[in-house]
Amino acid sequence: MSHRVILIVLDGLNHLVGHHAMGYLNALCEVGRGRYYTLSCELPAMSRPLYECLLTGDRPVDSGVVNNDVVRRSHGTSLFDLASRQGKRTAAAAYHWVSELYLEAPFDRTRHRFRQAPDAAIQAGLFYWQDHYPDDHLFSDAEMLRQLNDPDFLLVHSMNIDDAGHRHGGDSPQYRNAARRADIALSDYLPRWLEAGYQVMVTADHGMNADRSHSGSLEVERGVPLWTLGDGFSRRPVPLVEQRRLCGTLATLMGLEHHKPFHGELLVQEEGES
Repeated sequence: MSHRVILIVLDGLNHLVGHHAMGYLNALCEVGRGRYYTLSCELPAMSRPLYECLLTGDRPVDSGVVNNDVVRRSHGTSLFDLASRQGKRTAAAAYHWVSELYLEAPFDRTRHRFRQAPDAAIQAGLFYWQDHYPDDHLFSDAEMLRQLNDPDFLLVHSMNIDDAGHRHGGDSPQYRNAARRADIALSDYLPRWLEAGYQVMVTADHGMNADRSHSGSLEVERGVPLWTLGDGFSRRPVPLVEQRRLCGTLATLMGLEHHKPFHGELLVQEEGES
């Protein structure tokens, strides 16, 4: 098994809104071209700790990245590390905290916004720092990186849903409409990514509550959606999907050597779980 992978993280999208607002993603599932799951994110349900969880498989209490103010390089082995060390090409269009975790901290807006570094974990990067940086611009950035660098692993990380939730709350028309706009924007790019042979996973780091925040154990804070798209993913139900196993699942899908926990049952050729 050796596939190219795109991981899309829709920051702050809870599973309740993901289930009903993402018409295009859910349409792909209705016709058998994808599968929708839900999962509970790790705690604390905060962004930087859960970027680290998604990309290394380490729980926040184990990684030490336990809140958004922990500004340092990751101490773990990320998907970017695994891929680049094993001869794969990597890229990311993402919020600047991803750059701080896997390239250099603190982030310098003039030196670190655009990155071309063949020897780095993220070999091609475009990073932003405003939470309202438009999602449709971000997806265009990702497509530019894909066309220019032909990555084997591409991270696409958008912030508008989370931004709307912090401004208006998780039970607001602004929050739900931000999710709808992200879904519409993705419909312009997902077909070409799938046609190019990429396996695509779409998920969120955490959800959002009505208090315009997140970090705890409410269902709307911990419950996040997961879509798997591409012929490398299975279509069978999985009773319990764990966020910390998504990194290893994608590493297995890419054919990388690793020792991370993973969900073999999410993949067409079940490898078992480590």
